[in-house]
Amino acid sequence: MFSQWGMLLLQEAQAVGWDPISLWRQMGPAAKLVVVVLFIMSAWSLGVMIDRWLAFRAARKQSRAFAPAVAGALREGKLDEAIKIAERHKKSHLAKVVTAGLQEFQAHELSADIPGEYVEASKRALERAEAIVQAELKRGLGGLATIGSTAPFVGLFGTVVGIINAFQGISTEKSAGLGAVASGISEALVTTAIGLFVAVPAVWMYNIFTTKVDSFNVEMGNSSSELIDYFIKRSQQRAAARK
Repeated sequence: MFSQWGMLLLQEAQAVGWDPISLWRQMGPAAKLVVVVLFIMSAWSLGVMIDRWLAFRAARKQSRAFAPAVAGALREGKLDEAIKIAERHKKSHLAKVVTAGLQEFQAHELSADIPGEYVEASKRALERAEAIVQAELKRGLGGLATIGSTAPFVGLFGTVVGIINAFQGISTEKSAGLGAVASGISEALVTTAIGLFVAVPAVWMYNIFTTKVDSFNVEMGNSSSELIDYFIKRSQQRAAARK
């Protein structure tokens, strides 16, 4: 008896198309809409992944070249040269922050008409630059996190629709065989699989990018702190020279 049921199931399974084209044709409008939405989410998240990967790679590469070059210029007291070096490394997160601090400090040094403390004004400029660069580094990551957390539920919606269609097939054909529910089960399995396929890479890459952003934030904070120390020493030297 069990062998007869097994043969029946295999025969029905062979009659059902399981290739992508057949599955797409078997899907109802709601399930097709779910698949389209998931593919749009996947394409958008892939675009964010590529964009952030290239941006972080360029920032890391240019920062490694920028840090020793600007340090050498500052040791020699060449603010103009340091600013020029920073402007040549526009994709470096460190250069963007350091440039703001150097330009603010230099403006106070060169102009007696600008009131206020050199170091405090430069510190505020560095803080503003850090906030702007942090926002740039995080661009798209919020959407990536949203896709990673919602894609499984979008797929689950397709699963629910597929199960409903399966029960409707049973009710319509008055049969509980595999052929009656195959279409609905196909919708349920496909939408769930696509939802996970979209969500898992998005979550992985979000965690990787968040770790990189945290690392960049630490580097920017350390660079700002070192630059403030440099400004304090330079201000003290200028004050001593005036005496």
